[in-house]
Amino acid sequence: MNTTFQQLNDCWRAEPDGPSPRVEWRGNDLRLTFFMNPQQLPAEGDEELGEIIFEDCARYRIGILNDEGWHRGQGRWTEIPHEWGEFYEVHGDLRLEAVPNDWHVRDSEISDRSHFLFYFRDQDFECDARDWTLNVIKTSESAEVAE
Repeated sequence: MNTTFQQLNDCWRAEPDGPSPRVEWRGNDLRLTFFMNPQQLPAEGDEELGEIIFEDCARYRIGILNDEGWHRGQGRWTEIPHEWGEFYEVHGDLRLEAVPNDWHVRDSEISDRSHFLFYFRDQDFECDARDWTLNVIKTSESAEVAE
């Protein structure tokens, strides 16, 4: 079975030099937060955070593959054409035998979920969830919420 990648991000990316992404469980949903690339979304003076909500997430992992390792072919899909820093839904052979056993599991049943992959500067993120939604948050708004 071949592996295919369906690119999900259109006109947005993560900040290429941004700090590590954060994850947080809210019930069965997983929230992945990261800095957005200001070159692709006009920030109008404020930095923007991307928040992807993975609905009914069964499991996730954050690996240590960085961009240098990816360009050297150290990732499990580096020979298949796709781009560093993009967000994908992966179909077909997930090559799970090549992944460290570092999953954070909420539900062991993943056959009815989609597999998502996102490459960040120093980490790769994967999860199995039913669906996803992107929210863009201005950092000034998130600071107001935190007060």
